[in-house]
Formats: sequence, C-alpha cells, structure tokens
Amino acid sequence: MSRTADIDTSGFRRCIGTLEAALEQFRREEQDETLRHVFNAACERQFELVLNIGGSLLRRRLGDLFTSSREADRLTFRDAFHHGAKHGLMSAEACERWLQYRDAHNASAHDYGERFAETALELIPAFISDARSLADAVEDAGDG
Repeated sequence: MSRTADIDTSGFRRCIGTLEAALEQFRREEQDETLRHVFNAACERQFELVLNIGGSLLRRRLGDLFTSSREADRLTFRDAFHHGAKHGLMSAEACERWLQYRDAHNASAHDYGERFAETALELIPAFISDARSLADAVEDAGDG
C-alpha cells in the first residue's frame, strides 16, 4: 500500500493560479511604476512558493520509492528532481527546466527583485506549465 496515496495539491494549484494572475497584471502596459513593482514582487514571491512547494510535493511522492519517507525528505532539491525523472514523474527535459528555475531563483535572490524582473519573469510561462504538470504527476502517481 502506498504511504502517500492522497497528496492534496489544491494549495499548490492555488499558488500557481496566483502566480499566473500576478504575471498577467505585471504585463499590463497601463500600470504605473508602483503597481509594476507590486506585481513584480508578487511574481517573485509566488515563483518562490511554487518552486519550494513543488519540491516538497515531489519529495513526498518519492517517499513511496524509498525504504522510508525520511530518505526522500532528505533529498536536495536537485536530487529530488533527478529522482522524479528517473522514476517517470517527469521527463528529463522537465527536470532540467526545474533545475534552471531553481538557478534563476538563486541568482536573483539577493538583488531585491531587480534581476528577477529581467530573468525569471521570462521563465514563468513555462514554469507555470511545468508546475501544473508536476501537480498532475504527483496526483496521478498516487492512483497507480
């Protein structure tokens, strides 16, 4: 029997939806500069949340593939995604994109959002798609 049969991804999916809405608002051309900063900050925060929650959900799903769920909990972000690809929860290409998302986040984490607007915002549409696919894979793996 699966130790992680039912993983609730509804909160994760809400965060993805909030990220998508923040990106749409950020891209509106009629925004004043203050609102652009607000929506940039919202994108940055939601990007970070989706990235971290995605890694946590994946580790939780991987718990069934290890001797104990604690082993999966100790995986680094990078290792968790490599295991996710190895065990068919995502493609190797999706795994590499997730690692790029993490690198983009880490590269912009200390510049107070300035570089985030230049780099990570370009990645968000693909990130949203990959996050939804991860949510599906986490849920589908529990059905099998």
